[in-house]
Amino acid sequence: MKLANFFTAVRIALAPIFFFVFFFPLWTGLGAAISIYILVPLFIFMEFTDFLDGYFARKQKSVSDFGKLFDPFADVLANLTVLLSFMLAGYLPAILFIIILYREMAIMFVRMLAARSGIAIAARKGGKTKTVFYIIAAGFSLAIEATIRLGFDLGNLASPARYVNLALYIVAVFLSVFSFIDYLIHFSAVLRKTEKK
Repeated sequence: MKLANFFTAVRIALAPIFFFVFFFPLWTGLGAAISIYILVPLFIFMEFTDFLDGYFARKQKSVSDFGKLFDPFADVLANLTVLLSFMLAGYLPAILFIIILYREMAIMFVRMLAARSGIAIAARKGGKTKTVFYIIAAGFSLAIEATIRLGFDLGNLASPARYVNLALYIVAVFLSVFSFIDYLIHFSAVLRKTEKK
């Protein structure tokens, strides 16, 4: 396996581990503080693998059509798992999560259509930007959750922190929808071609 694809696969493998570690204290009432010392490095490393797979793909000149599909798939799987965790924990409103979910499923469908014509749709700048905001919003939720599990009292800052977090998610959803429209416009010719087949 190419090193770039290895790091992509690692990101996929770590996603369910994040989910389990996040909810284990809520299911059992045990290890709340310890979970944070696992979740924070895990979250950071998951996102760092996204940099590593791209870095090694370019460095080793191993950019491939498979990688162009595998990397976005891993991103979607990892990001949706993290966002689902925060939706279930009450940080991300369900309606915003549904919009993100539908967007990600729709872009996967677009990629499958393009693949029928032998075209691998790589991530565009707008798609990368929305992913960054997914990470920022989720990271903010994790920071709030960390203060709670570690026993710190935010006091008067608790409500403003939640509003800031919500605003970050709203921006992420806006960028998500905008980037999807950008994909449709940019690859409209490809989609028309596949529709005729």
